Formats: sequence, C-alpha cells, structure tokens
Amino acid sequence: MSTITSVAEAFFEACETGGGWAACERYCAPEAGFSAQADALAGITTLRDYAEWMKGLLTVLPDGRYEVKSFATDEERRNVAAYGVFRGTHTGEGGPCPPTGKSTSTDYVYVMQFDGERIAHMTKIWNDARAVKELGWA
Repeated sequence: MSTITSVAEAFFEACETGGGWAACERYCAPEAGFSAQADALAGITTLRDYAEWMKGLLTVLPDGRYEVKSFATDEERRNVAAYGVFRGTHTGEGGPCPPTGKSTSTDYVYVMQFDGERIAHMTKIWNDARAVKELGWA
C-alpha cells in the first residue's frame, strides 16, 4: 500500500469519528485547504475548520457512523478519493433546531490532494440539501 493511501485512510478514520483537528493534524499540511459546493459547509476553507465541523456534527448526530464504499489512489496526480456513506440521527443538542429524531443516509466523496506525504487540500463532494431535508432541518 502506498504511503499516501495509508495517510488518507488514517485521516479519514480520525475525521469521520469526530477526532477534530487534534486527531487529524498529523496527516495534513498546517494550512491545508478545504472546499465543497455545499451550503452546509459555506465559509469553511481550511481542513482544520472542517475537522472541527465534523467533531461538532457528531455531538448533534451522536450515533453518526460511516461505511467506506471505495478508496482509490492516483499516484500520478498525488490524490486519494474516498467514497463513503454517512448515517446518523439527530438526537443530540445543537444544530439548527431542537433534536428532530430524524435520520439521514448520505453519500459523499473526499478527494485528498497530497503535497509530499501530507494532505494539502481536500474537496468534499456531497449533496447536503438532501441530508438537511432528511434530518428535518429544512
């Protein structure tokens, strides 16, 4: 297994289980960027802020969990794409409204771009509108 694949897998696990930046930073460049075409993530431009957003999301969706569907490494372009399904139910305090008790099952992809052995930028591809609707937040 390539080094960038193992780094990407470790980062994915740390981020998706709500470890926040403290658990993720060892895998990332200090100023790693973040982008997504998702309203729920508007204004988040660093991987640090995204990792903290995920940490917060898991307080709102305390049963939040993921299933990896695919992990693919493109050595030539120095990136790793991870496709997963996130599931969770809004039973925790926080979020845009009181707990709804509603659940989501939402597909997403992370594309992690590497500089050396660290993630320099990550793009999240996600249909946030569907997830927000399923959770009763829209």
